[in-house]
Amino acid sequence: MKILYVEDDPTAEAYIARGLAEQGYQVEVARDGRSGIERALDADFDLLVLDVMLPGIDGFEVLRELRARGVATPVIYLSARGEVTDRVTGLDLGADDYLKKPFAFSELLARIRAVTRRREASPLDGIRRVADLELDSRRRRVRRGSETIELTPKEFALLECLMESEGLPLSRAMLVEEVWGYDFDSYSNVIDVHINHLRRKIDRDFAPKLIHTVKNVGYVLEDRSNAGAPPP
Repeated sequence: MKILYVEDDPTAEAYIARGLAEQGYQVEVARDGRSGIERALDADFDLLVLDVMLPGIDGFEVLRELRARGVATPVIYLSARGEVTDRVTGLDLGADDYLKKPFAFSELLARIRAVTRRREASPLDGIRRVADLELDSRRRRVRRGSETIELTPKEFALLECLMESEGLPLSRAMLVEEVWGYDFDSYSNVIDVHINHLRRKIDRDFAPKLIHTVKNVGYVLEDRSNAGAPPP
C-alpha cells in the first residue's frame, strides 16, 4: 500500500513515516501543501495522510483542490486542530477520517485498516446502481436516469454508505459513525437533515422512491417498486 504523508513537523514526520514503513507500507513524504498537491497528482497513491496546519496551503485547501481536480484517493487528517468545526470541515471536504493529535499509533493503524476495508468493498469499476440511480465512487459522480445530480461531499458519502448496504436498514448512529467517523450527540438531527437533502435531490422528482424511513431504526435505500412493500 502506497501512502503520501504531508507533514511539515520533522519530528512527527520521522515518527509516523518510520512507523508506517515498519508496518510494511510504502511511504512518501511531502513537507508543504503545494508539494503535496503536486505529488498526489503525479503519482498513484492508495492513501493520503494530511496535516492541517501546513506552510503555504493548509491541509483543507490541499484536499479541496485535489477533489476539485478529480482525485478520489482516500484521505485521513492528522492534526492538533481537533475542534468539532475543524473535523466537520475536513470531513465535509471529502476526507475519510480525522484523527486529533496526540494519538496512539495503533489507532492510526486501525483507522487506515478501516478506510482500506471500506474502499476494498467497493465494486471494481467504482460504480454502484440501484434502479436508475448510479453512483461512481471514483469520479465522485451521481446520476438518476439521464440527469447528473450535484451532491456535497457529505451527501455523497451518506448516499454511498446507503447504497453499499442496499436493502439493509441502517441506524442513525451507524450512519454517523460510518460517514462522519466519530460520535455526534445522540440527539443530533444531522442525519435527518442530510437525508432530507438527499431525498430532495435524488427522490423528489423521480420514481421509484429509493430512500425509506425505517421506524425506530433509521433509513434504508432500496427499490420497492416491485416488492409490494408499504410506503415509507
